[in-house]
Amino acid sequence: MQSAANFPVIWNLSPLGSSSSKVQLVNLKQHRNKAHSLRCLRSKGNEEEFENSSQDKLGVSSVVKEDKHKDIWSLFREAQQNILYLNKQRLAAVEELEKLKNEKVELLERLNQLEAEIQIIIKKADKSSLLWELLLRIDSMVINGLIGTEEASSMRQLVREHEANISEFPLDVLQQGDDAQVLAELRRFPNKGKRNGLHVIHICTEMDPLVSVGPLASYITGLSCALQGKGYLVEVILPKYSTLDLDQVEGLREIEAVTYSYFDGQLHANRIWNGVVSGVGVTLIQPLYYGSMFSRDKVYGYPDDVDRFAYFSRASLDYIAKSGKQPDVLHIHNWQTAIVGPLFWDVFVNQGLEGTRILLTCQGFVSKCLVPPEKLELCGLDPASLHRADRLQDNTNPQVVNILKGGIVYSNKVVIMPSSPSEGSTLHRKSIPGLEPTLAVHKEKLCFAPFALDNSKWDPSIDVYLPENYSADDLRGKSTCKVELQRQLGLVEDASTTIVGCIFSEISDVDLESLKSLVRSTKKNDVQFVIMMMDEDQMMIIKELERTDEGGNLRVVKGSNEAVSHLIIAGSDIMLCINFFQDPLLQVPLKALKYGTAPIELNPQTMHVGGTHEQEATTTAKFYNSLFGRMSLGQALDLMKKDGRLWELKIMEAMEKDLCCDVHVSAYTSIKEPVKKKI
Repeated sequence: MQSAANFPVIWNLSPLGSSSSKVQLVNLKQHRNKAHSLRCLRSKGNEEEFENSSQDKLGVSSVVKEDKHKDIWSLFREAQQNILYLNKQRLAAVEELEKLKNEKVELLERLNQLEAEIQIIIKKADKSSLLWELLLRIDSMVINGLIGTEEASSMRQLVREHEANISEFPLDVLQQGDDAQVLAELRRFPNKGKRNGLHVIHICTEMDPLVSVGPLASYITGLSCALQGKGYLVEVILPKYSTLDLDQVEGLREIEAVTYSYFDGQLHANRIWNGVVSGVGVTLIQPLYYGSMFSRDKVYGYPDDVDRFAYFSRASLDYIAKSGKQPDVLHIHNWQTAIVGPLFWDVFVNQGLEGTRILLTCQGFVSKCLVPPEKLELCGLDPASLHRADRLQDNTNPQVVNILKGGIVYSNKVVIMPSSPSEGSTLHRKSIPGLEPTLAVHKEKLCFAPFALDNSKWDPSIDVYLPENYSADDLRGKSTCKVELQRQLGLVEDASTTIVGCIFSEISDVDLESLKSLVRSTKKNDVQFVIMMMDEDQMMIIKELERTDEGGNLRVVKGSNEAVSHLIIAGSDIMLCINFFQDPLLQVPLKALKYGTAPIELNPQTMHVGGTHEQEATTTAKFYNSLFGRMSLGQALDLMKKDGRLWELKIMEAMEKDLCCDVHVSAYTSIKEPVKKKI
């Protein structure tokens, strides 16, 4: 709409009074009225338009609000439905959880039941542990006065002879019942499944893993387990040190009644504990009055050591006699329990132990057991009768007595073995200080055992240095070791090729010409030689050997490397040794046998060192020669080529041999034969 100012206005200059002027004035008014009307209409239209626009806007807003309201209610209803669904799910989950809890309780009960059944099965499978729990219960019955020594002896024999059926004994009675209930079951024990073998009791001061100071501990445990594997019944008596690792004792229990032993003119009470360690029955003696004797930080190294171990030795014999045991052999060790020898023959032999014999093991001869004669009175011995040159009087200082000498004199057999490989080397080169005269007089008693290998390091079934472990029952891993040895040294990799290994120490007296001759003579047999030399001074020999090699079948390893030495012994078919009596530090022949490698001598010879050492050489040589018949390298190679099965059988037999154990079995057997009258 146009504004009034835009309408055309015609200005007439005629006089106002004229008719035309009046007409013009009327027209002008009419135009003004029209313009005003138009403005009014425009204003009204704008108002109506505004009202209509506002009404439109309000309508849209209300629609939006209504839609939002509907959406909110929709979401609310959906949320309510979700909450209801979640509540239902939660209730179902709670019910399922309760169900699972009930099932868990039932499962735990079933697991406990199965665990109990498994323990029973394990108990039945572990016949040695079960056997010893029964035998030690019999000891408890005697100490508590429930049965006499004669019936106890019969029961022990019954249990020993029926070990094959020992798993039928009701375990619940043994574990929960008192001695009377166990006794009743023993009296009903079936009469079948007999066991053979001697009964040996070790009286000693260490046993692995209960208490370990030196090599004695592992020797006791290893020998005891090996003997029981051969059908022997072996048990161990120890002091109850305050430092013992009692967690290693299965079924540890204290006998209710105390036992008494003689010391320093009086009877003194002892607590007796027993249990099973590594399948071996163990008895622990705890003095009550002299409780401080074994409640110390160390096992050895105190001024009263002789008194302490004399008390223990006497208490052990008193306990054996009181319990009615009748062992075939009491095995005593070193000076600490050597006094058992004279105590046994002078005091105890007539207390039901007439059939028992004494064997002493000497591991080391650096003795601290030289004491005044009157010390012997503490444990009930007569100094006047023992302070003599042919009994306990020291060979060097006549004013004192030598406890270790007494053990040698009063034992039926003496096993001499070094306490370490280095001592084994020393025993070959010099005499035993102070005891050579005694050993010469009693040379018929002597036998020798090598220093036992550390089974944690030298066992092909667990050796960490081998690419694959093996045993006499499964030799397949040995071929893997051979190929790995060839690979590491750059030899042709062929498991069918024969490898001859040699390991020489700094003290090895290598015969270069003999070694070169052997290398040349075996070329036609397709043999690989692997030689380890640990002494840098042997470089000339190394160069000579390397010049000898024409076919690339010889490798020389310089210096000492433990991992390589293990692999050489495991990967070789034959281990070439200078002879069986050199290199005691390395123990190469023993390691070779254990790893299924035949030890062959480079320079076979018989030692003529005189005295005890000649006997030692004879004992060792007989053992090695019994396995491979003193073969030469050429003979061994021929046998491998012509009869591989026979060779494998010999290797398997050698791996199962245990020189240390065999020496003791021979010694035990010999002293159970009729013996001459004791001094």
